[in-house]
Formats: sequence, structure tokens, C-alpha cells
Amino acid sequence: MTENEKKAPPLLGALSGVLAGFAALTVAEAVAEGVRPQAGPVVAVGGAAIDRTPAAVKDWAIRNFGSDDKLVLQLGILAVLALFALALGILALRFRRSGAAGVLLFGAVGAVAATSRPDSTGATDALPSVAGAVAGAVLLYVLAGRLAPRAPAPGALPSGEGEPSDEGWDRRGFVIAAGAAAVASAGAGLLGRALSSAGGRDAVASRKNVVLPVPGSPARAVPRGAGLRVPGVSPFVTPNADFYRVDTALVVPRVDATDWRLRIHGAGVVRPVTLSFDDLLRRELVERDITLTCVSNEVGGPYVGNARWIGVRLAELLAECGVRPPSKGGPADQLVARSVDGMTIGSPVEDVMDGRDALLALGMNGEPLPFEHGFPVRMVVPGLYGYVSACKWIKDIELTTFDSYDPYWVRRGWARRAPIKTESRIDTPKPFARPKTGRVMVGGVAWAQHRGIDRVEVRVDDGPWQEARLAAEDTRDTWRQWSFPWQATKGGHTLTVRATDRTGATQTEKRARTVPDGATGWHSVVVTVD
Repeated sequence: MTENEKKAPPLLGALSGVLAGFAALTVAEAVAEGVRPQAGPVVAVGGAAIDRTPAAVKDWAIRNFGSDDKLVLQLGILAVLALFALALGILALRFRRSGAAGVLLFGAVGAVAATSRPDSTGATDALPSVAGAVAGAVLLYVLAGRLAPRAPAPGALPSGEGEPSDEGWDRRGFVIAAGAAAVASAGAGLLGRALSSAGGRDAVASRKNVVLPVPGSPARAVPRGAGLRVPGVSPFVTPNADFYRVDTALVVPRVDATDWRLRIHGAGVVRPVTLSFDDLLRRELVERDITLTCVSNEVGGPYVGNARWIGVRLAELLAECGVRPPSKGGPADQLVARSVDGMTIGSPVEDVMDGRDALLALGMNGEPLPFEHGFPVRMVVPGLYGYVSACKWIKDIELTTFDSYDPYWVRRGWARRAPIKTESRIDTPKPFARPKTGRVMVGGVAWAQHRGIDRVEVRVDDGPWQEARLAAEDTRDTWRQWSFPWQATKGGHTLTVRATDRTGATQTEKRARTVPDGATGWHSVVVTVD
């Protein structure tokens, strides 16, 4: 047997690394379901990566990948892990202990990431990564051993040349070990899925059992003219399934409403309180149509939606706790909301208590909040971008000051205060559309929450601004549809829109990116008329 025949091919070393990595991940995720899903290594490392990513990069990811940004991140982490697993497998062909030690090192990274997360419950969060790393390291050590050349047995018969035989690497042993490892890893993965399903069962059941009471203060009927029925224009009410989602949660929290509690405390809170979900249901509920907007929404972007929310007036709760806004002598000017996944969001106390319909929302479009949108309870504050108001999966409200505490996004370069800017968008025709000559209906939406839209104008190429038809206004906290009949002539054209709010302010032409407090500029689309 030649020297090359005695050595295992590097490809099998790489395969060993992949199998070890697969085993490590499946064992870790199965253990995480028994500890806490957010403690899994992929989620923990992904969360740590999100926390340390510059605001501009996050903004780029949201702009390019939208709601799939978290999926892209997780796939990227898995791809990096796969590459390192390949390298460690090849390394282990010559240095078994070093290869196994490399797997343990990655486990340590996952353990540190899990225990350093804001929502970490302690040292137990390290268990998934540690268990997975040990399983992966042992497997790689065993598989690498099967690939190592075996020494000739004492007293072996001559091989034909009168010399002892060297049998090379253990083919049969490797195949058996690799096959068993693959089956066991798949089993661990199935176990993890089963535990995941069982773990969220109580939360799902609690949501199914929620019966939203008839609101004591129902929303008024949407005016008949609020929807213009222009094909291509966003519907006045955004269905739950289509409502935008932008957050940092790699695993959507599934909170059991029967166990949920909300604590209100802090500066100026005379009577701290802890409330249950049933406590909120027993209060007078209000129902309001409110449009939400994400600060990551570029000019003309999709991260805005309108829904009918039902919940409890937050200002009333705060007043019952003895909270006063700064204008009435209260010591706290910032309300910090904390979610079950560790997110912190800071809202101006003055805005929350100035009479607007700031809610602790329990329902969305006639049903309990979807898990993706904050079940069992979230905050909704008209007129403020989500990153300073819309805390999902809320569990804690602390009254403090802007000078003494910077919430999550502020620490990453975003502004402390962020009222929603007056904006408008062309929904139809789409960019690079090819409409026919003649009458073309241009349409879209405009928003200036808590101020209201007063006027929308459209410009064709460099021509004069022409006033568009506005749909009936529901409330000043909702967007308004608009339409403009355009007599299209042949050739290329640029359509531009701008809006004016009820304060008389017209949205600026000056382009600004989303960081630090929201994008500005006019939305335009280029079309070619045939």
C-alpha cells in the first residue's frame, strides 16, 4: 500500500468537520429548548452580532432584505460555521486534539454570547452551547481517529514483498461512526423541533383563549370615502399578515398570557404596580385606528401600515400610579419600556400623557395581537416612530430621564426623540411601469400622524405642482389615500409627490437617510408611456 493510500482523503476530513458541526448545532438547539430558546448558539451569536452592528449597516440590511434580514443573518452565521467546520475537520486529520479544541472554542463563543445578552437568565444560558460543543468535539475526535493511518499489527503476514502490511485508515469504522453520527444528529434535531412545538403550546393556547371585550370607547366607523378604490394603492387597513415587521428578535417570543406581568415603577411613580393580562382586560378598553411607521423606512419605502388597535389608555395607568408629565412638575421625562427579549425603548413622558391615544394594545384588527406583533401586550403611540414608542412583548415600564438612561437604539446612534415626519408615497404606477397614453390614475398614501394630512400635490417632470384628490380623513393619526388623474403622453416621465400637514408644513425636498431620526425627501417614480 502506497503512502497516499494509507492516508484518508482531505474530503473525508472536511466531511468529519461538517458532521461534528451538525451534531454540535442540533444538540445545542435541543438543549436550548429545555433551557430557553433564545439561549441557542445561533440565536445568541446572531443577537450579539445585531447588537454590535453599526446603525448604518443595520439600516442597509433592512433596506435590502426587509423582514428577511434576520433570516439572512442566520444563514450567514450557519455558512460561516460550516466553513470553519470544514477547516477544523481537515485540521483534525493531522492534529486531532487541535481540531476538537477548535470546536470547544466555538462553544465558548456561543456560551459567552448567550450569557451576555440583555435577556439572559444567568449561567444556565451557557448550557446549550457547552453541550453542543462537547458533543461536536468528541465526535470530531472519534471520526478523525478512524481516518488516521493504523499501525501494522504485530506479527502481520508479509504483503507479497516480504514486508509487514500497513492497513491504512479504518474505512469500515469511519463509515459506521459517520452514519451513526448523522442519524443521532438528525434525531437531536427532531427532538429540538418537538420540544420547540411543545414549549410554545401554552402560549398558543393562551392566545386562542383570549376573548377581547367590547371596547368601552369604540373607534368610529371608517368614513366611506377613506378608500379610493384605485387599483395598486395600499388598502386603508393593512391586514395583519401584510403588516411590516422590523425588530431584532431572531426568535419571536411566545409569551403565555396567563403568566404575563407588567411592572410600572421608577421616578415619580407614587404607587408602583404589577398588572396581569386579566387586569388589563377588566379595564375600559379603547379602540383606535392608528398608522405606525418605522424609522428605517426610506422615502417611498414599505415600512408603514395602518391597523385598528384595541387596548388600555397608557396615560390613565400612569396617572393612577401618581405619574405627572414634566409640564406638570413630574421628575421623569422618559418612559423606558422593556420587552421580554431585552429590548429597551424610550418614549417622552410628555408625549405619552398629552392626550393622544397612547395605548397598551391587546388586539389588532379585531383579534388578539399576533405573536410577531407583540402578543400579549405592546405599546402603540401615535405620531412617534416605532423605535421610540412601539415596544412589543412589553414586560416593564420604568420612569426615568433622558439624561440618566440611553435605550437600545439611542446607544447605537439614533436620536432620543423622533416624531414621525410628514411623508407621501406613490403606489401606482410602479417604477419603470409602461402605461398606455391617455388617462393614467396615479395614487398612493400620505401620512403625518398626530398632525394630519392637509394637501397632496403631484408634479409631472419639471411641470407645476398640481393638487391631488384626497380620500376622506379617518383621524389625524391615520394615513390618507390620494389620487391624481394624469393625461399621459408618449415617452419617459418622472412623477413626484409631496404632502403638506395640518400645521402648514410641506415635506422637504432635501434628501436625508433614515439615521438618526427618519428619512426625508420627495418620492418619485420613472415611467415610460407607450
